Amino acid sequence: MPLQKISEFDTDYRNTLEGNDIKGMGVYVQGTDEKIGTVNDAVVDDQGAFRYLIVDIGFWIFGKKVLLPVGKSRIDSTANRVYVVGITREQAENLPEYQEHTTLDYDYEEQVRGGYRTPSVESSAALGSTVGRTTPSPDSYTYADDADLYDVSAHEDQTFKLYQERLVANKQRRKSGEVAISKRVESETARVTVPVEKERVMIERVTSQDTGKVVSADATDFGEGEVAHIDLYEEVADIHKEAFLREEVKVQKVVDKETVEAEETIRREELNVDADGTRIENKTDRR
Repeated sequence: MPLQKISEFDTDYRNTLEGNDIKGMGVYVQGTDEKIGTVNDAVVDDQGAFRYLIVDIGFWIFGKKVLLPVGKSRIDSTANRVYVVGITREQAENLPEYQEHTTLDYDYEEQVRGGYRTPSVESSAALGSTVGRTTPSPDSYTYADDADLYDVSAHEDQTFKLYQERLVANKQRRKSGEVAISKRVESETARVTVPVEKERVMIERVTSQDTGKVVSADATDFGEGEVAHIDLYEEVADIHKEAFLREEVKVQKVVDKETVEAEETIRREELNVDADGTRIENKTDRR
């Protein structure tokens, strides 16, 4: 069962994988965000089937690369991650180190498989059937003998994520307009009426009761010159302009509230199960 790196088996493997490249993906412990390393390369058999991922576990053990059987991995191409199933740091320390000159023969693979056949605390139940097993000979061995290590469909516990869309309503504040308030001066002609008074002299000549009577010479004072002085006054209109407060204008903003309704088509994924007559038990653990 000759093994080789994926780029040696298929130089155009990226197009075969629809543009995806497993190299460089982060490797994480399943169910956590604990990163333990990075995928360095992939190893396939003579049929092109994935058998191992070459993982640099520098986050656990600096500078060490190991082979990870594909059955111990879960690839999430969307998140660009590979999740490791049921492997502890202690197991990783005991795995044989992979180097570029390492010969991928049956003996080396058996060393790798031996490290994964040792059950971890998390995977003891799943791997219990492998404890104490008799390893086939090189001539009779097939990868099906270690389905738990190589067959990703052999695991009983497979998890599928169903996604659904939902509408998310947010508000954004934007400028809808502006109001500029200024003053202007308008002119008009105003008229006002002011009554004024003017003084004048009126001379009235009247007939005295004593008119015609003879007076003595001593009572007569004939003379010349001013006999009376009268000052005359008049009013004149004093018209001028003065400013006064006519009114106050208050400017303020008020908020009008309204409800905006939107309608969109959202999608969700549903699980179709074709059991072919087999009884299926559905369990729901939703909170």
